[in-house]
Amino acid sequence: MSVLQTLKERSHSTCELCSATNDLNQYVIPPSLNETVDNSVLVCKVCLDQIEGHTDMDANHWRCLNDSMWSEHVAVQIMAWRMLQRLRSEGWPQDLLDMMYLDDEAMALARATGEHEEESAKIVHRDVNGVVLEVGDSVVLVKDLKVKGSSMVAKQGTAVRNIRLDHENADYIEGKVDGQNIVIITKYVKKI
Repeated sequence: MSVLQTLKERSHSTCELCSATNDLNQYVIPPSLNETVDNSVLVCKVCLDQIEGHTDMDANHWRCLNDSMWSEHVAVQIMAWRMLQRLRSEGWPQDLLDMMYLDDEAMALARATGEHEEESAKIVHRDVNGVVLEVGDSVVLVKDLKVKGSSMVAKQGTAVRNIRLDHENADYIEGKVDGQNIVIITKYVKKI
């Protein structure tokens, strides 16, 4: 059974964050590289667009987190925590955050993207031209790169899709080249 189908069964075909029933998508929680049920949530297009920053945050839409933060599924709890962190300046999300509990492992994953940090303290990843890189972006290599620990050479012009960011170092991103997960230095990529 596919991950998407399992998520639909788990959530009874509703958005696991706001309970909408239409236009549902699987969302893999960054910085996860593999798609599994444990690191994915089923979300509607409205939630997905706000999570990925394609549309502005609508604080009233996210009042649904008052219910979804109590989900039995850790992935849903992590996404609720991250969205509450983004909205904490609104006031009411801080009250929910004060009530919320995540075990140490879940909290480490929730903090992995830096949602809890102030904007000035966040690590910003930039490509060779200074363009800001985000999780899920596609980049192209601007030079041949020898992959450490293997005989593989990632050729200039190779597209790397659905990148992940290293949240401890602004110079590193992760992505798949020829089916192999590798770490790439940001000064050797250009966003496409």
